[in-house]
Amino acid sequence: MAMTLEKCERQAKALPLAERALLIERLIGSLDEPDEAECERLWVAEAERRYAAYQAGEITARSATDVLRGIRAKLASVRPA
Repeated sequence: MAMTLEKCERQAKALPLAERALLIERLIGSLDEPDEAECERLWVAEAERRYAAYQAGEITARSATDVLRGIRAKLASVRPA
């Protein structure tokens, strides 16, 4: 039998304060953990948004060679001598 929200809430309120705080922490933490399917959906949506912006001329593309060259230059400038 599935637990109703009201029953779950009643049971949670009956817990000692420290256990309620731990339960709240765990529940809030679970909101930051999207499942793999949700992560995939979000990445696909972002890729589609970026591609549409590229096609509309709102953003430009750079070659991988140029990107890597820029990264290497930045890394070289922050390395200790």
